[in-house]
Amino acid sequence: MSVASVARIAFISSDVVVDSQPSLPATSPFAETYQDISRRGVHDATLVNVPFGADPGSTLLRNRSSRLQSYTTTSSPSLLNRLILHLSELASSPLVLHIAVEDDLSDVLVLRSIVPFFLYSRNAQEAHDHALLASRLSLTEGKVVLHAFKITDSPHSEVSDDVVRTFLSVEKLSKVDGLNGHANGHSHEEDPLLAAYESALLSTVSLLRRPLHPLSHHGSAGGHIAIFVLGSVPPLDIDGVSFVHLSLLSPLPAKAILSSISPSVTRILLVEQLRQWQIKWTPVYLDLLSILQHSSEVQRPTLHSCFVGNGDSVTAVDVLKLVQEAASTSPSKRLTLGHSDDVLAISAPRPHVPKHESAYIKLLNQLFGDRLEISNSPSLVSSEGALATSPEFAIGRVRGDIEARLELVAAIGDLLADLNITSELHSLLSQWLAVKDDPAKGPKLGDEIVTLIQSDHVFKGAAARIVALRSYFATQSRWIIGSDAWSYDVGASGLHHAIASCLNVNILVLDTIPYSSRNTVDATRRKQDVGLYAMNHGDVYVASVAVYSSYSQVLQALVEADRFEGPSVVLAYLPYLTDDAPALEVLKETKLAVDAGYWPLYRWNPSKEREGKDPFVLDSDMIKNELQRFLDRQNHLSQLVRSQPQLATELVSSLGDTLKEARRRRAQEAYAELLTAIDAPPLKVLFASDAGGAEKVARRLALRGKLRGLSTDAAPMDSITLDELAKEQFVVFVTSVAGQGEFPQNGRTLYKALNASVARGEKPLAQVQFSVFGMGDSHYWPRPEDAHYYNKSGKDLNARLEQVGAQRIVDLGLGNDQDADGPETGYKAWEPLIWKALGVDAVELTEAEPEPITNEHIKVASQYLRGTIKEGLEDSSTAALAPSDTQLTKFHGIYQQDDRDIRDERQAQGVEPAYSFMIRVRMPGGVCTPKQWLLINQIADEHGNGTFKITTRQTFQFHGVIKRHLKSAIQDINRALLDTLAACGDVNRNVIVSAIPTLSKTHAQAYAFAKRVSEHLLPRTSAYHEIWLDKKLVAGDAVHDVEPLYGEFYLPRKFKVAVVVPPNNDVDVFANDLGFIAIVDESGDLVGFNVTAGGGMGVTHGNKKTYPRLGSILGFCSVDQAIDIAEKVVLVQRDNGNRADRKNARLKYTIDRMGLDEFKTEVERRLGYTFQPERPYTFDRNIDDFGWHIGTDGKHHFTCFIENGRIQDEPGSNFKTGLKELATALKDGKGNFRMTANQHLLVTDIDTEDLPVVKSLLAKYKLDNLSQSALRLSSSACVAFPTCGLAMAESERYLPILVDKVEKICEKNGLRNDSIVMRMTGCPNGCARPYVAEIAFVGKAPGAYAMLLGGGYYGQRLNKIYRDSVTEPEILAILEPMIKHYATARFEGEHFGDFVVRVGYISATAEGKDWWDRVGGEGEWKEDGITA
Repeated sequence: MSVASVARIAFISSDVVVDSQPSLPATSPFAETYQDISRRGVHDATLVNVPFGADPGSTLLRNRSSRLQSYTTTSSPSLLNRLILHLSELASSPLVLHIAVEDDLSDVLVLRSIVPFFLYSRNAQEAHDHALLASRLSLTEGKVVLHAFKITDSPHSEVSDDVVRTFLSVEKLSKVDGLNGHANGHSHEEDPLLAAYESALLSTVSLLRRPLHPLSHHGSAGGHIAIFVLGSVPPLDIDGVSFVHLSLLSPLPAKAILSSISPSVTRILLVEQLRQWQIKWTPVYLDLLSILQHSSEVQRPTLHSCFVGNGDSVTAVDVLKLVQEAASTSPSKRLTLGHSDDVLAISAPRPHVPKHESAYIKLLNQLFGDRLEISNSPSLVSSEGALATSPEFAIGRVRGDIEARLELVAAIGDLLADLNITSELHSLLSQWLAVKDDPAKGPKLGDEIVTLIQSDHVFKGAAARIVALRSYFATQSRWIIGSDAWSYDVGASGLHHAIASCLNVNILVLDTIPYSSRNTVDATRRKQDVGLYAMNHGDVYVASVAVYSSYSQVLQALVEADRFEGPSVVLAYLPYLTDDAPALEVLKETKLAVDAGYWPLYRWNPSKEREGKDPFVLDSDMIKNELQRFLDRQNHLSQLVRSQPQLATELVSSLGDTLKEARRRRAQEAYAELLTAIDAPPLKVLFASDAGGAEKVARRLALRGKLRGLSTDAAPMDSITLDELAKEQFVVFVTSVAGQGEFPQNGRTLYKALNASVARGEKPLAQVQFSVFGMGDSHYWPRPEDAHYYNKSGKDLNARLEQVGAQRIVDLGLGNDQDADGPETGYKAWEPLIWKALGVDAVELTEAEPEPITNEHIKVASQYLRGTIKEGLEDSSTAALAPSDTQLTKFHGIYQQDDRDIRDERQAQGVEPAYSFMIRVRMPGGVCTPKQWLLINQIADEHGNGTFKITTRQTFQFHGVIKRHLKSAIQDINRALLDTLAACGDVNRNVIVSAIPTLSKTHAQAYAFAKRVSEHLLPRTSAYHEIWLDKKLVAGDAVHDVEPLYGEFYLPRKFKVAVVVPPNNDVDVFANDLGFIAIVDESGDLVGFNVTAGGGMGVTHGNKKTYPRLGSILGFCSVDQAIDIAEKVVLVQRDNGNRADRKNARLKYTIDRMGLDEFKTEVERRLGYTFQPERPYTFDRNIDDFGWHIGTDGKHHFTCFIENGRIQDEPGSNFKTGLKELATALKDGKGNFRMTANQHLLVTDIDTEDLPVVKSLLAKYKLDNLSQSALRLSSSACVAFPTCGLAMAESERYLPILVDKVEKICEKNGLRNDSIVMRMTGCPNGCARPYVAEIAFVGKAPGAYAMLLGGGYYGQRLNKIYRDSVTEPEILAILEPMIKHYATARFEGEHFGDFVVRVGYISATAEGKDWWDRVGGEGEWKEDGITA
């Protein structure tokens, strides 16, 4: 028999055999052969049985790493359609699909266009030979081969088992790289797929010693008719007719086909054995037509398409009739060979429902009677087709019914509003609305309503709709049944769709696996885990029942599920192997499963939680009794129970919490198992990482392990408990360092558990073998007394693991940022030792590692900044967006953050971080009207955390905006005539302008220029308006988007522009990528700009390839030229910036890499003209001019001190309320607001007559208080903790405290009114521009900062690291004598930054590239252990 022959070869040749089972009660035709071979011990293959209705593709994907995998099944439309979704992923895997067909190739031919190779066998001998050929071909080429064969009992000969094994002991050759599809119709001998087939064919023929051809022909050699046959038409001898039988369908052998056609042939009939083909032309017909069209023959034969049903019954008479019909019929008309009835579409057979399942269906009928509706009932198949039992059909049907009932309710509401209806009808309608969900009263009242409407002959409008929807008066009990026999998918992928739909639908999932057979099924298909998955959603009723264990519990669960508003999932145990299994056997298996705890009986009702009750009820008597016996033992616990009886109740009630934790762990484990090979040695890779570096290394290690055949997965350390860790065999840890040698956030819980275990003297990890790789920076801790902090977390973890009994397989590896290749230097030496210890060091990797996904990939794949942001906003299952989307939202002015103050607490609770979003407004020049201020204030209250911040880029920033408020917040910002587009991201950001209050005329011109620059450099994508402002569908015209300036990759990194008006460098123009220094004439009119380029603040601690840089002056330009120059500088950066390393991607690095002269030349080349010589200018400060000033326009301006830019109400300073009241007073055009780049606020454009009101409000809310010390007025800080994800230390919350202490030192030395520019940031990215401050503190760890000295007072010189890491006591100890020294030894007018350089505390920084030189102080003030 052909099936047995194919099954034998499939089993012997493969590591894994996947066999799809038919619908019960039938059994797999391949099963008997598999059992026989297993008994004989011929070959040890893994056999995986996939239930009918389940998706075999997921099983094939899990096992694609095997040497060869075979899949066997009988042709079924539902099975093969599911395969389509996975074949593109499987196309380059060694896999043979053996598909047995009866007399219809319709279903299997659908797959032809997806697979590289397609073979067809007409008889048992061909099936045997092609099975060998297919296995050989798949092994040597590493690609999918589809082998379709006819089920037949024709005689045939076979090769022995040993010969099969020897023949298939070949290595994968991978000859056909990059080709996943089939060859087209006019392929030729050079086609690599065809060459691969011919090579395997030659080997197979040499073994078999009998012919095997891609096509075979017989019949008349010189006739006029050629019949190409795809199917089982018997050999016939007809004069003038030749037959060609196709065996190789993909790739089609074009040359062989053409050579089989005699020159005398004028007509070709392609006969295909198809019964249910729906479209006009078949793929084989089109390919054959293409071959004929590309032939060199002048006179090409006519090609006809023909179908045949039962090919075995075809006679010579039938063929002659076909030939005659073809002669008189157009080629565009399809012909039929044999009886036309044979080719009629076959209706889908009604699925068989096993008799045992009737137990649950009868219960549903008894409980709900006429109300019961089984939405995927097998009875629907005859009318709706085979898909009627699928979950998608059922959910759609349920949704349609619910919507129809809602339409009925709406129609009744409309009719009630009709004043012309009778009082009787009005009363009935009102009564029905009140009891519409009552199963008894609702239908009765509905009948009365319909009767009354019909008697009144009211058949229009709402009344007509009510009559049409009369069947929905009764409330239905809607059920979807998941059966292993006929609707398996309901318990698999369909469950997710049903739960996610949030529809009021009940799902009954039947598990029929007997307890005694539990270990013989695929572990990934355990249906009892469905309950944990469903409960994880929190709003789903879940019950686990067994009718043969507790009848009353089943009834209770079904009733509760029906009453629950929302999705309900009832898992029902019904163990049987065959339809004939006796009820007693089902009873025994049920008892075993329930008593052993394999199938626990429980109910989970979330609605009880809202009532303050425990939602979880355990109904398994055996488990409850075991728990009670445990509590009754004479031990300390039972004593506690007797003395405190409530304890026992507390223990039992905590089962709900225990189950929550269990389902979380199980969900993680199940997902991990899906991603790993089931038969490979296990390697667990755990990481602790804050910034993501250690995580990347860990995931790369896990990937490389998989490529070597290991079963690996990577996860955070805190995702596993100590007990779970003890069950692992091989574990590798990768950890970075946070703070002063502390563990990163996602590794602290496990490390604490290890410490606790050491303290108790326990050794729970005796069976675990481990290695640790630590990542750190030795330069981070340069002082000898701090050196032990270097890689402290990795060293401590290495020691702790050994103390708890774990066995080290590879010594501790350490990666140092200061090595030549950074951490990679140490990693490259450590990783090979891991593979050697695991015995896979000799494995040759033939598969390349996937290229890591970078920001550049994300940008170009985003469809011009769309990504999946829109879908992410609609996902209510998480408060976060997808990681790739969080990179794209930056371009929209949005950063995803979480509250780091409560991160540990939420992790301990097992919930995700408290995600929220920061929104930054684009507001060029920082000018804001009072009306806009009021809206910004309202947005902060309604959508944010009640405060907002003035940033160092002269704009507003909101914090604490949760995901569901994002869209409405941005729409409100838009209503204020503002936006957030390009406030962040790899584009030009908010353009800042000097806010000098006295130079009103110059400021107005500079501000107008800044707005033009901002608009000119704005991205042109319409995604922002589509996603946030609902301008049009995101998917609609996305392809029409274009970015004429940025292109689809945008810039390599962020880009910042500043416009400064001397003499105040309040915007720190040299710290920006592009700067425009305003040059004015005697009358104060703007005549042009000195242009600077290459400034930037960002640094990475310890990475000497990164440094701050001040902008270099390119020359002078006129105002009219400036916009064009801005564009050309952006273009040069776009085309020359470093896109491979984001840490070296800013313009400053581009200029230093190209050289300033070359960069300037390239800009001028694009401009078409050169810069003019630099014009003279003078700066004397970079702090704000506080207090009242009169501008050149005669209007009044007041600069308020807003500490670190935070607009909020706090005791003693209700600034937020005061500014809201001030904005209300000014909203009728009586003034404006202007932000400064130092985070303060100007109230501007006040007329003299309005001064009293403004001064009164400023005084009322203490906004006019300028009694602060000069040090405080000159200070600035970024946000840092708790919201910034990059922060390493406090900044905004700590700087005022530090200033309190430092200003006391200043006051003691008579320096209260002497300005010293002091800035602080929580990380080295430099948002508060610390690297041009006279004193700066840059966060390294909680409470620890790098201290920098020597910046220029007006931003003309970079500072330098004076102390690599200092705490507050050290800061004060350093500054006290230094400030005293400054007070007594300074020159007249000498600023602090100049002083510390002159006297030798620190050396001056000449340019950015020299920033790391001579750090740590000079001479007697040099820090011990620091080298230049």
